[in-house]
Amino acid sequence: MNETIFKNDLQERLFNFAVKTIQSFMNLPNGKEYDVIGWQILKSSSSCGANYDEAQGAVSKADFSNKTGIALKEMRESNYWIRLIMAVNETSEDWIKLKTESVELMHILGSICTKTSAQRKFK
Repeated sequence: MNETIFKNDLQERLFNFAVKTIQSFMNLPNGKEYDVIGWQILKSSSSCGANYDEAQGAVSKADFSNKTGIALKEMRESNYWIRLIMAVNETSEDWIKLKTESVELMHILGSICTKTSAQRKFK
């Protein structure tokens, strides 16, 4: 039985975001420009979830906040590359959904970062 277990919905959403980004990228045309963009978006989209997963095993609140902050930065970068792909050539439904999801994930991660930073300041 092949079963993926996620601790929370955000972990699952970040994982699915990376998978969908990879799948959508595989449908883009071949070209040097897409090689460069592809390398960047594949790294940033997969790094978001990896950093958030690392945050789940953080050794301190500061460590959690740092890893979540990196996940947010990587999601912001992913959003940039998605917008670039859409501006250059591709406005398919898949990319539109990825753009929407990246914005929602940025808001969620940003909220977590804001809350954890505020908690650390008051201790």
